[in-house]
Amino acid sequence: MTQYVYIASPMKLPVGSFGDKPISADKPNVYESELDFTSLYFENNYDDERKTRFSYSPHFSFKHQVSVASNYIPLAHELHRKRHKSTIPFEDKCMKLLYSYLEEAIHASGRIEYFTSLNGQEHLPLSNRKSVHWNEIKDPYDLVLNDLELWEMTIY
Repeated sequence: MTQYVYIASPMKLPVGSFGDKPISADKPNVYESELDFTSLYFENNYDDERKTRFSYSPHFSFKHQVSVASNYIPLAHELHRKRHKSTIPFEDKCMKLLYSYLEEAIHASGRIEYFTSLNGQEHLPLSNRKSVHWNEIKDPYDLVLNDLELWEMTIY
């Protein structure tokens, strides 16, 4: 199963690809390296076919939600295992992208909910729920969660 990160906000959240660096606007599908290709794609919770909004998880209280999946966003228990040197640049890039995305979202709305779960298990009981002030987050790796953990984040 795929591990997803979910974010909910009282305000609309940006969607699309963040972090990819094609060699030029004329060649948007050509990249100099695999690291330049690595990005995070945020998808919202709106079903175009049914013209309706759905919730990724019953744990969310805000209607605007996005999801993102990446093999390079670790879970807390994975940080204790030996990390492969070959994946560290990809992991670091994805963690920095996630940090920037959350920083922008929290400054825009003042409050967000941040959650991770395996796909299809978003409804299961939470392993942990806590309140976090954004100023406590000093480093992108401060954002690493355990599976089924939800943080209610505020700007102050």
